[in-house]
Amino acid sequence: MTTPGFEHHDHASCISGSLEAVEKQCKDKGLRLTPVRKRVLEILLDEHRAMGAYDILDRLRAEGLGSQPPIAYRALDFLVKHRFVHKIERLNAFIACGHPGERHVPAFLICRSCDSVAEAHTDLTQGRLGDVARDAGFVIERTVVEAEGLCPKCQEEAA
Repeated sequence: MTTPGFEHHDHASCISGSLEAVEKQCKDKGLRLTPVRKRVLEILLDEHRAMGAYDILDRLRAEGLGSQPPIAYRALDFLVKHRFVHKIERLNAFIACGHPGERHVPAFLICRSCDSVAEAHTDLTQGRLGDVARDAGFVIERTVVEAEGLCPKCQEEAA
């Protein structure tokens, strides 16, 4: 089984489907998807990799959409808050959500060689963490799950 993010796919369809899902969710929830917010999302979808805020800002600056860091950070804050984008803590970078509009708990598989990131899914109510939380009477509201290793491409290159 391959993991989205490490496999080849119809990238154009991936981008358009994600944009449509985000636009629909914004419309349904009365959220304002400004041109800069939309462009930041498009950049992340187009690159299909984790990017730092300053890399995104460089693209915005080149396109005449702003040159000050708050421009990128405000757009990223909105996109992360509404789960259209995820922050990859290990890389201090951002990646477009692979399943916008779907309720899920992402787990990230990060290649230590090429920094590629794949989004997988986990269930907080299952497994040892869920058991420990239940036993303690604790309700998990948010987790950050990041696993580091080698992606299929880097494994092949290392062999």
